[in-house]
Amino acid sequence: MDTLAYKHRYSLKEYYKILLPIIPAARILKRNKQEQIVSEQMIERLMLAVTEVNDCALCSYAHTNMALDMGLSQEEIESLLSGSDLFVQPEEATAILFVQGYAEDRGVLTIERYHNLIASYGKEKSEVILAAAQGMMIGNIIGLPLSALTSRFKGKKYSNSSLFYEIFMPLSLLILLPLTLLHRLAMVLGIMEKPLAP
Repeated sequence: MDTLAYKHRYSLKEYYKILLPIIPAARILKRNKQEQIVSEQMIERLMLAVTEVNDCALCSYAHTNMALDMGLSQEEIESLLSGSDLFVQPEEATAILFVQGYAEDRGVLTIERYHNLIASYGKEKSEVILAAAQGMMIGNIIGLPLSALTSRFKGKKYSNSSLFYEIFMPLSLLILLPLTLLHRLAMVLGIMEKPLAP
């Protein structure tokens, strides 16, 4: 029988760093919904690609249903969730590779990789692609311990998890989100140094 375990288990520090750009990312994704800079189907493919890297069961289930509602085929969804490039459209390949790399690097943005993305898609589309990856990473960080908790209730514990982690990580959003808002305000006011902009 296969042992269940996190493919990526995130620390509170990583969670905070990944959460820090969520306000601008949310604004970009909201604007994209109105203006369709990047199609919603492509956004969903990017999110599925991030989820595949993190192997979040809960997110895979939720985004499979969303993708089906958007008209993606079951075969395409399964292909993305298995890491296959069989259904990846040539014009989306660079974006898919970028978000996969972002997830593999545990939400650390590589400036050179982001500049390569801009060279392929332009600044406006690249901002949306990055925002989609950032949003999905946060979803995965919350979804991973919830997936483990659900599995625990079914009698299948994750080998590299604990009940405390499974409950604490999702609930810590209540503490971390206000802290990140204060952090961003401090950056705007010049009290804290801004991270390198992509």
